[in-house]
Amino acid sequence: MSDRFQEAKARALGRMRGTPPPGRAAIGTLRERSLHAILKYWADPDESHHEVALPCRLIADLYDGERVTEIQTRGFSKLRPKLARLLPAYPVTILHPIARTKRLIWVDPESGEASAPRKSPKTGTVWDAFRELYYIRDALKAAGEGKADLTIRLVYLDMEEYRLLNGWSRDRKKGACRVERIPSALAGEETLRSPADFAGLLPPALPESFTVADVGAALRLSPKRAGQVVNVLYMIGAIIREGKRGRAYLYRRPENRPHAADEAQREQDV
Repeated sequence: MSDRFQEAKARALGRMRGTPPPGRAAIGTLRERSLHAILKYWADPDESHHEVALPCRLIADLYDGERVTEIQTRGFSKLRPKLARLLPAYPVTILHPIARTKRLIWVDPESGEASAPRKSPKTGTVWDAFRELYYIRDALKAAGEGKADLTIRLVYLDMEEYRLLNGWSRDRKKGACRVERIPSALAGEETLRSPADFAGLLPPALPESFTVADVGAALRLSPKRAGQVVNVLYMIGAIIREGKRGRAYLYRRPENRPHAADEAQREQDV
């Protein structure tokens, strides 16, 4: 897997520095960032499957004749209208990268001088994806109910991230622009297709009935982040609401598919 990833990286970066294939310069290639291009060649090295015009007047990042794959590095909110048009007609996979480890490189915008790489103390986890999955929870719910074919494919990467020293703080780092992310190695991947797959992400140590605060404590997430995780899991039927503890809702893992009452409740906010 690692060799195939490095081959995809070399091919994508070489293509970005070179000239697009004849007749294919128009769609996306010239303005594509490195991370997106590398993941595209890794997911499917066949260039005839890249940037394919579909009958619904959309451009698929990848289309092999059966399944559409959208490579979404961030901004899932912008993906919602595209999913609304794709899912009634195609099975769709969303491929999303997560930086397991990250080395920061600061670039002076005036001189172009780059700092030595410095490792970020943060380690990426599956829960980072829920900040984006929150925006497409309706599509995930439809997939969980069998009304759409949607797969989430998470790819864990070691990355180098380049940022401009153009922020508003004295050291010019706060509020600075991220200009590029280049993966150095593939660290693993995870595929989520069903509510059971999502429920399986929860730690076994959680009690049978748990609150948002319990999830936050178990996963070491902020209240806001824990709320997003629980909201997504609840909306797609990976967990069920079953009453309250004080003012906090209680949830549990379902033994079977949710009942109609649970489906109705899911329209409420966490």
